[in-house]
Amino acid sequence: MAGAMSHLKVLDISRVFAGPWAGQMLADFGAEVIKVEHVRGGDDVRRMGVPHLDAEGGDTGLTSSFLAMNRGKKSLAVDMSTPEGQAIVTRLAADADVLIENFKVGNMARFNLDYATLSQVNPRLVYCSITGFGQTGPRSHLPGYDPIFQAMSGVMSITGVPDGAPGAGPNLVGYSISDINAGYYAVIGILAALNHRDATGGKGQHLDIALYDAQVHAASHVAMNYISSGTVPVRNGTASQITCPWQVFDASDKAIMIAVGNDPQFQRLCELLSCAELAEDARFATNLERVRHKDTLVPLLQEQIAGWAAAALQAELEAVGIAAGPINGFDDVLEDEQFKARNLRRRVTHAKVGDMDVVANPIVFSETPNVYDRAPPELGADTDAILSGDLDMSEDEIAVLREAGIVR
Repeated sequence: MAGAMSHLKVLDISRVFAGPWAGQMLADFGAEVIKVEHVRGGDDVRRMGVPHLDAEGGDTGLTSSFLAMNRGKKSLAVDMSTPEGQAIVTRLAADADVLIENFKVGNMARFNLDYATLSQVNPRLVYCSITGFGQTGPRSHLPGYDPIFQAMSGVMSITGVPDGAPGAGPNLVGYSISDINAGYYAVIGILAALNHRDATGGKGQHLDIALYDAQVHAASHVAMNYISSGTVPVRNGTASQITCPWQVFDASDKAIMIAVGNDPQFQRLCELLSCAELAEDARFATNLERVRHKDTLVPLLQEQIAGWAAAALQAELEAVGIAAGPINGFDDVLEDEQFKARNLRRRVTHAKVGDMDVVANPIVFSETPNVYDRAPPELGADTDAILSGDLDMSEDEIAVLREAGIVR
């Protein structure tokens, strides 16, 4: 069956993480996604990540990061700095539903490929710009990468070991959370704009997505702690800012994450740990009081948990309706029975290296399943097919462009 967006064409003129992540989401949903890359070298992320190894451990020349962001796409290698290259992209945009770009503010206008220009060619176009700080504001001209936005958005101020504890200090979230969040917001905005276009007469619009804005908004439930109380949230290790107990504890063999979501769950936890009297203590009877007295409560719970093996404790907690889980490495994740049951590992066939595994899209559709029929492309793998099939160019015309270095 066709994917939910198989009727749409997307131009993905973006690099590295946020834009390509959004484009891949749309490709998973079945959209035709043409990845427009620079004719010399392509997307920078082709050179980021760790080398992808073949079954014998040999380097395939591919990188993990490119493979994670670009399945489902076709690759067109073109020099957009030239009038000929700009004409190719403009002609493709004339028939596209969506364009995603993440160039610095003003660069697309220099290429005559900005929204103001392309919307004259295609008024139905939904044009999504993803930048570090957005199209406006005093920092709009600046570049930026994920750690800058983790730092400036407040995320690093609440991530890491608390002051006064061994290893205290701010830490990065362990993946490019600002890029991925911005990619998700881009997809949400694109879908909303397409819905508006198709419901109200067919006019597209320009979306302005900033990694800074997206990361601030993604953490807004923590920002509301400050807005509501006037108290600045601080680093809390693995513990929640608003719920207790909700953190990592040390079992006898290894660590375990325990998350108690309400007062009845806390009562059941105390019964299981043979410390039912704690649930009757006024300092711990309600969540708000437990948070206020967490420095007293947590060591008492830790003393009880230390005698349990992690797996046995997890099983008992789950049996009484309390959330708990091990601290998995990704080797553990890919072997977990839940991971396998949810079919989160899929296989695609790459033209150069053959079959390879990818992590599946987490959205499950009942009628329009996600599409996994195209591996991340080699640079320029589809240039000829796109130029001939979409733009009706002859072999001679394409050869002239290739000889001039306009396409690859």
